[in-house]
Amino acid sequence: MSDPNSPSAPPAGGPNPATKAARTIRFNAFDMNCVAHQSPGLWRHPADRSWNYNTIDYWVDLARLLETGGFDGLFIADVLGTYDVYAGTDEAAIRQGAQIPVNDPLLLVSAMAHATEHLGFGITTGTGFEHPYPFARRLSTLDHLTRGRVGWNVVTGYLPAAARNMGADDQLEHDARYDHADEYLTVLYKLWEGSWERSAVVRDRDAGIFADPAKVHHIGHHGTHFTVPGIHLSEPSPQGSPVIYQAGASPRGRRFAAENAEAIFVAAPTKAILRDVVARTREELVLAGRDPYDAKIYTLLTIITDSTPEAARAKAEEYQSYASDEGALVFMSGWMGIDLASYQLDEPIGNVHSNAIQSAVAAFSQASESGEEWRVRDIAAWGGIGGMGPVLIGSGDEVAEALQDWVTETDVDGFNVAYAVTPGSFEDIITHVVPALERRGVYQRDYVPGTLRHRLFGRGDHLPDTHRGASYRVGGVNSTIDDSVRDRSRLISNGAVK
Repeated sequence: MSDPNSPSAPPAGGPNPATKAARTIRFNAFDMNCVAHQSPGLWRHPADRSWNYNTIDYWVDLARLLETGGFDGLFIADVLGTYDVYAGTDEAAIRQGAQIPVNDPLLLVSAMAHATEHLGFGITTGTGFEHPYPFARRLSTLDHLTRGRVGWNVVTGYLPAAARNMGADDQLEHDARYDHADEYLTVLYKLWEGSWERSAVVRDRDAGIFADPAKVHHIGHHGTHFTVPGIHLSEPSPQGSPVIYQAGASPRGRRFAAENAEAIFVAAPTKAILRDVVARTREELVLAGRDPYDAKIYTLLTIITDSTPEAARAKAEEYQSYASDEGALVFMSGWMGIDLASYQLDEPIGNVHSNAIQSAVAAFSQASESGEEWRVRDIAAWGGIGGMGPVLIGSGDEVAEALQDWVTETDVDGFNVAYAVTPGSFEDIITHVVPALERRGVYQRDYVPGTLRHRLFGRGDHLPDTHRGASYRVGGVNSTIDDSVRDRSRLISNGAVK
C-alpha cells in the first residue's frame, strides 16, 4: 500500500504542476455486478452501498456520478464460476461474498446508457462458454442502444469451477484458451465487419425495400471450433465492432491483446513490474503491425483520498480495519491458481506452474519493492483493498502527483480505478483528485462528442485499417488494408499461427 509519508512520496500540496510533462491521464471506474468486488470485507463498512448491486438505481446513480467526473467509462468485470481454489472449496468465497453472488453485467448497460450521454461501458464476457453467433447480436444491440458507447472486455476464463459447471473437467490450458479465442474473434469480426455493408439498409419506401440483399453477405466461416455460414442478425451499429478491451499480460496474452485490443488492462504491484509490462505490450503492438500507442493501457489501482493528508490516512486505516485476509487469499488463490491455504502465513510462494492468470503469479514471484520475497501474509495484506493493484493514499494533490509519477515512469495511459467503498471512493476522486489533475493540465473532464472509440482515439467511429478486424470489412475499404495485416489475420483464422 502506497504511503504518502514514505521518502518517495510527494510533499503536501504537490510541486509546481509545470515541472511534469502534461500527458493526459485517463480514468475508468472498475466494478462488478456483486458486492465489494476487489476489496473483500469492505461491504461491511457503513458507507458502502455495493450490497445494492442488484438494484438498477445503484447502477444508474453510479453512471451519472462517473460522468460528472469525466471518466472514460465504467468497466464491469465478471466471472462465470466461483473462487474455490483456496482450501479446495468455495465455502470461504461464499462466506466472504468474494464475487459470489454475482449477476450478469450486460443487462445493466441499457439503463445506464439511457441515464447518461457520454460515459462508455466496458463489459466483460468470456469466449469459453458462449457461441459467438448469438453473442455478436447481443453486442450489436447494445452498441445501437448506447449510440456507440460499448466496449467488450475479451476474457478467456481462468476459474476451474466455470469449466466444471459447463461440462468440462477444467479450463483449457492457458495458451490453448487464446488459440480458441483467436477463432472466436475471427467469427465476430466477420459478422460485425464483413456481413452487412454500411450502406445495406436503404429504407426505400417507394420500392418497398428495407435492405439491399446484394450488400448483405454470408460469412461462410468453417473453422476448428466454429461453423457459422450465415449473415449477421443485426444491421450495422454505430461502431460496427465494439471497442475491444483485453487484459492479457502473459506472453501469449500480450500477443492476443496486441492483435485485437484497443484498450488493455494490466495490474502490477510495483512501478518496475508495470514499466516492463507496458514496454512489452507496446513492443507486441508493433510486431502486430500497429502503432505502439494504438491501444490505451490502463493499470489497476485504488485511491483513498480526502481534503488533507491526515484525513486520507485516517480514512485508509479505517477501511483497512474492515478488510478480510481470508477474502483476499480467496481471490489471490483464484487469480494465481495456487491454493494459498496450503502455505504457512510466513512462507514465500516460490516459483510454481499455474493454469490461471500467469501475470499474477509472475508479479508475486518477484521481489517486492523492499527486496524481500512475497510471503502469504504479505499477499493477504496487499490484497485486502484493491486486489492486485497498489493503493494510493493522500490528499488530492498528493494523489495527482503520484498518478503523474506512475504515468511518467511506466508509460501507462491511465488507470482502472477500483474502490474501497462505493460510491464513496469515486465521489472522493471526483471531489479531490480530478480538480488537482485539472490544475496540472493533465485531465480532460469535458467529453469529446461521438462514439467511445472516437473519444478514445479521435479518429472516427470504426476500427482503423491497421486493425486485424478491419481485414474482414466489406463496403469500400478492404483495398486499403496492408497485405501483411490481412495475411496474418488469415493465418490466425486458419490455425497456422498459434
